[in-house]
Amino acid sequence: MSQYSIADASTIDAAWQKASASGGDGDCVELAPYDDLIAIRDSKAANGPAILSPRSAVTALLATL
Repeated sequence: MSQYSIADASTIDAAWQKASASGGDGDCVELAPYDDLIAIRDSKAANGPAILSPRSAVTALLATL
């Protein structure tokens, strides 16, 4: 695992959440708290990679949407 990514997101103990506004087609991302970071993965690829970002960066990003 690098500092900012995880090769297989299903290997971490995280409570993944989709946005309540996401449609039923599966085209969305999921977020999960992980240590002092936020993990982000593609909902269609639960065994795929996840990126890790500081909470402050995710909060700033979401505030612009």
